[in-house]
Amino acid sequence: MLFNHRPSIGVIGLGYVGLPLAVELSLFFDVVGFDISLSRIQELKQGQDRTLEVSKKRLQEGQVRFSNDPQSLSEQSLYIVTVPTPIDQNSEPDLSLLKHACQTLASMVRSGNIIIFESTVYPGVSEELCGKWLEEKSGLRCGVDFFLGYSPERVNPGDQQHTLSNVTKVIAGQTPEVSDIMSYVYGKINENNIFVAKNIKVAEAAKVLENTQRDINIACINEMAQICSAAGISVYDVLEAAETKWNFLSFRPGLVGGHCIGVDPYYLAFFAKQNSISSKVILAGRHINEEMTKMMSKKIKNIPKKSRLAVLGLTFKEGVPDLRNSKAVEVVQTLQIDYQVEVFDPYALPAEVENILEIPLKSNFTPPYDAVVLLVPHLLYAQMNFSQITSLLKQEGYVFDIKGVWRSFDWKNFKYWTL
Repeated sequence: MLFNHRPSIGVIGLGYVGLPLAVELSLFFDVVGFDISLSRIQELKQGQDRTLEVSKKRLQEGQVRFSNDPQSLSEQSLYIVTVPTPIDQNSEPDLSLLKHACQTLASMVRSGNIIIFESTVYPGVSEELCGKWLEEKSGLRCGVDFFLGYSPERVNPGDQQHTLSNVTKVIAGQTPEVSDIMSYVYGKINENNIFVAKNIKVAEAAKVLENTQRDINIACINEMAQICSAAGISVYDVLEAAETKWNFLSFRPGLVGGHCIGVDPYYLAFFAKQNSISSKVILAGRHINEEMTKMMSKKIKNIPKKSRLAVLGLTFKEGVPDLRNSKAVEVVQTLQIDYQVEVFDPYALPAEVENILEIPLKSNFTPPYDAVVLLVPHLLYAQMNFSQITSLLKQEGYVFDIKGVWRSFDWKNFKYWTL
């Protein structure tokens, strides 16, 4: 038996994935929440979560002991690593944060401990790299003295419908006993809605497949949007017709950014390349979605230079404050060269916006504008009525509605464009 008691848990990384997990687990287990950022720890101790994933009330209900001191983890018996796994400037996996987390844990891991990884990786990383990093510093043997598990995170930032409590949790342990313990721990927070994968590599591969498939499907619709534009028809009208078929998978065109969908396919492509496999479809999808930023910027740049633009939405998706890998930000950076740009976003943090764009995040409109550019349709903007939008514009002004949320309005006296 690895445990003859309830495991005490250490969650490493308290971002969009780690914080909600730590809080939910703390309702059933002794949990230490560790993050290297002192400001993050101070914020959480004050009951504030800048990601908006966990409310102040829920933070108070939880019993997480927050710390940026690695020694706070030394008495725990089960660790869950949730650090980011981004890509580098060459669009290849950057595992530096994962390696650092392993090296931190290695100094305190003891015989019988379990280390579970939730960070997105390509098949083999957990056992072949993380296991090795843990062995090197601890002097213990992976699979003999300590054991590994993998459970891909399925957090969808800003989504209050699909949460930890109701989404199926895929898990895989290095041994059947580890899988049983993982099922017990995760089952506490989602009513035992657990799927046990055949092995750790299968669980790792499932995660990158989920996000890669979505990226490719969006790329297909982004390409179709351009084809429809050339044909003088709306991709939304085409989708409405196609959706009447029982097995049609519906996706919407748009910018693909953030730290998951726009990143994870590169992990799969990297692994394929390492094994002499040409991942043509995966990289084609990535290319199409990456080019959407240029395509949209080019379309907006058809209006006269020096025009005043009101840009609505900067974060990587609706309903979240996260600016990481936001394609909306990239569009704005292109527009700043030739236009007078004012930016608005009810979720983004003003200091972060000013640091990236070197212009202030506005909260009040100063019309009239030559164009309104809706890049991210946060609910506040999606619910604007026709008069609210047009009151911002000069006569015969331009409206660029990237996701088509305003397409039902009669734009005959304005210049309206959508994908």
